Amino acid sequence: MNFSFTYKKKRHTVHAKPCKSLLSRIMGKMFSFSKTPLLFIYKKEQNVDIHMLFCFQPLIVLWLNKNKKVIKAKKMLPFISYVSAKAKYVLEIPVLK
Repeated sequence: MNFSFTYKKKRHTVHAKPCKSLLSRIMGKMFSFSKTPLLFIYKKEQNVDIHMLFCFQPLIVLWLNKNKKVIKAKKMLPFISYVSAKAKYVLEIPVLK
């Protein structure tokens, strides 16, 4: 799924795997080495907590509002990061080495 969003007044597009079910959003990148970005889609804006427990690669995580504008961006490190923000969409992008 191609997903377009605005970050720092520029338009970006990422090909991401959509995660709409509760289970897919809970699992996220845990126990995964996949380089495919994940897009979490929620029915409405809500507080979304992202942790890095059992994640083996660093991620760039973007929290987006209903207009697909980035409201928070954070580089998260394996096993030690935790961040919460209000969002309708969350994009997890693996950091490529």
